Amino acid sequence: MAFRLSNNLIGILNTITFLLSVPILGAGIWLGARADGTECERYLSAPVIALGVFLMVVSIAGLVGACCRVTWLLWVYLLAMFVLIVVLFCLTVFAFVVTNRGAGETVSGRGYKEYRLGDYSNWLQKRVESTKNWNRIRSCLQDSKVCKTLQDKNQNWQQFVSSSLSPIESGCCKPPTSCGYTYVGGTDWTITNTNSTDPDCKTWSNAAMGLCYDCQSCKAGVVATVKRDWKRVAVVNIVFLVFIVIVYSVGCCAFRNTRRDNAYHGGWKGGRGYA
Repeated sequence: MAFRLSNNLIGILNTITFLLSVPILGAGIWLGARADGTECERYLSAPVIALGVFLMVVSIAGLVGACCRVTWLLWVYLLAMFVLIVVLFCLTVFAFVVTNRGAGETVSGRGYKEYRLGDYSNWLQKRVESTKNWNRIRSCLQDSKVCKTLQDKNQNWQQFVSSSLSPIESGCCKPPTSCGYTYVGGTDWTITNTNSTDPDCKTWSNAAMGLCYDCQSCKAGVVATVKRDWKRVAVVNIVFLVFIVIVYSVGCCAFRNTRRDNAYHGGWKGGRGYA
């Protein structure tokens, strides 16, 4: 039996989506089930599993609805796609709004930048400063050993100040420049100035589990990283949104064809389609 072009396209697109959902769902289950998994990995497992299940259910609904001419399944599929379009649009707008403020400050004679939490949007500041959220983020940073690269490097002072540090490395793995501490190597610093008014200077510790993980500069580094990543995600979302709108339009055509054929042939399975 020949199928209409729109039904074929929906079937092909949803087959691809279903195949993609399998490794996504598997990755989420694996992250949550790892015996030696970090707190960060377990935290990420829930949204990954939810995404995998959503894609799998929606793709099955679209695939069966298009190939078997099941009108109500196509209706469910189109409803889910419409919700996805609305959510993606809102998330994209929101991402641009909350990331329109804040940037790293260039430090004279340094290859890296430093970050201040107050420069970023109030919404991001509140999310990061929440004790519950920060304890989880801090645990993720420590488990992932974000400062280990600096600890392992055998750099002298000149090499260190000319190096390009990530926002998290700059904020969490060294004291702020305003502290005036003396660099020893890696993440070791000698406290030579106790008169600084910056509270981060008193928070700094040379201990591997201490460092500046509780500093405002560390929180600012996390926010700067989130801002950078969200901007990238927002751009990808725009491209994906255009793709989803096209798929949704094709799905509407498939739904119209299926409803017309079912009405004409008096059943959801009967009838000959048209190429």
